[in-house]
Amino acid sequence: MPQPEANRPRSGRRAGPLKSKPNRRNRPGPRYSVGLPSAVATQVERYAETTDTSVSKAIAGLVRLGLESQANRKREFFSRLKANLATDDPKEQDRMVDEFRALILGR
Repeated sequence: MPQPEANRPRSGRRAGPLKSKPNRRNRPGPRYSVGLPSAVATQVERYAETTDTSVSKAIAGLVRLGLESQANRKREFFSRLKANLATDDPKEQDRMVDEFRALILGR
């Protein structure tokens, strides 16, 4: 008995099992739109030209450098704080507390 037309696999489709999940490892991460002041945008464009990358990659690199710099500043501060606490100089401790506030609160 011949199969009805509806039960035949259509040409161009695979008859085997379908993938249940797409391969997410090769997908890029989240994307963001960023508004930059024109002066900063010009600097980023010049940086992208000097590094021979796209503006998008230049922005990503600059953000990464900024985050690394912030982490380095915090590490340096805490190492200086630890060294300073051993000296117990009240004026120096007050200065360090003010610097700590500025670092944590961004002021």
